[in-house]
Amino acid sequence: MKTEFETRFLDINKKDFIAKLETLGATDKGEVKLDEIIFYDKDLKWLEEHKFVRLRKENNIIKLTFKSNKEQTADSAREVEFTVPNFDEPKDFLEAIGLVAYRVVEKYRHTFELKNVTLGIDTWPKISTYVELEGDSVDDLKLVTSIIGFDWDKRFDGDARFVYKKYGYDFDNLKIVTFKEFK
Repeated sequence: MKTEFETRFLDINKKDFIAKLETLGATDKGEVKLDEIIFYDKDLKWLEEHKFVRLRKENNIIKLTFKSNKEQTADSAREVEFTVPNFDEPKDFLEAIGLVAYRVVEKYRHTFELKNVTLGIDTWPKISTYVELEGDSVDDLKLVTSIIGFDWDKRFDGDARFVYKKYGYDFDNLKIVTFKEFK
């Protein structure tokens, strides 16, 4: 498994932040809708262990990911990810080996690149837009944080489950997190 270096900054103004990135010369990779199914073990022990399997569709690219992040720090996420040919067969496979399709999620992500760091501006249902920075090291994240004018000490290292909890939602009990349905 590879280590993921990532952090978030919450409550950003998307329009203003995009304008800032453009003035800094960031490369605009465009905005896409992400459709996901999150899988856990049948006993839901993975929830407490902060791990899951994600099946994600982004345009015509479908990826299967195992992610583990017990510590919820900028350098604690571990991930294995690869592309799969379609959405249905991996879903059937995961269910056949005993995993449970627990949550359906959709969000929009507008992606930029700056100094080898990917900045994903995420728009989710019911919460404020935030930016996720992902790079090759914590030092890379700190450098870009400084360039974009954010305070490293005000970052939020928790994943989406913890972001939703910050806004008062019990993400662990949500089964559908879409712009049309939220329950």
